[in-house]
Amino acid sequence: MASMRGFALGCLLLAGAAAAWAQQAPAASIYTCVDSHGRRLTSDRPIPECTDRTQRELNQTGTTRRTLGPTLTPIEQELQDEKNRLKAAEAKRQAEEKRREKLLIARYPNRVAHDRERALALTALDAVVAEAGKRIVALEAQRKTLATETEFYKSDPAKMPAQLKRKIEENEQQLAGQQRFLANQDEEKRRINARFDEELATLKTLWAGRTVATPVMPTAAAAAEPASAPIRR
Repeated sequence: MASMRGFALGCLLLAGAAAAWAQQAPAASIYTCVDSHGRRLTSDRPIPECTDRTQRELNQTGTTRRTLGPTLTPIEQELQDEKNRLKAAEAKRQAEEKRREKLLIARYPNRVAHDRERALALTALDAVVAEAGKRIVALEAQRKTLATETEFYKSDPAKMPAQLKRKIEENEQQLAGQQRFLANQDEEKRRINARFDEELATLKTLWAGRTVATPVMPTAAAAAEPASAPIRR
């Protein structure tokens, strides 16, 4: 009799432990998908027949816990990674463009401000060009003086002093350098104008988008005009 009571007690203890374990165990997931033949499949683990398509992992209540994308081959994964990289790069470019436009319109709120900035840039460049022009005039005058000195050695150039030869070479080098500098300034002026032209094209769009249409209000004269008198018969 005692052994029977012990056996029953043991069964109760085992049942209680099993129930407690069941309550602590995580709820199993349900996976579902529609395969390539149009069949809806369900399983308690990811479905091999649907590795090439989307599967849904459901809770016990039937709500979607997460969505599993199709399993990609190495080549497909590489293509997807490249697509994601290009997408991220484009998003970064667009964000940078928006930031640049915001700074641009803050710096140039209207056409007058932009034209003034262009004029200042070109004026500063013209000042540099003017100084280079003065330097060229001075070098050309020096060259004429040196040419006069070389007249004494026309009959025998070998007797020309080394110092005079060095001055002539330095003059030629400096004159060529200043002429190259002026040519570069012409290119710089074209670059400045091209930059401001590009900015202006962008700014015109930004200014137009910022403009808010003002509703047309009746003029004072129209508002004060009396209504037409009725026609008397």
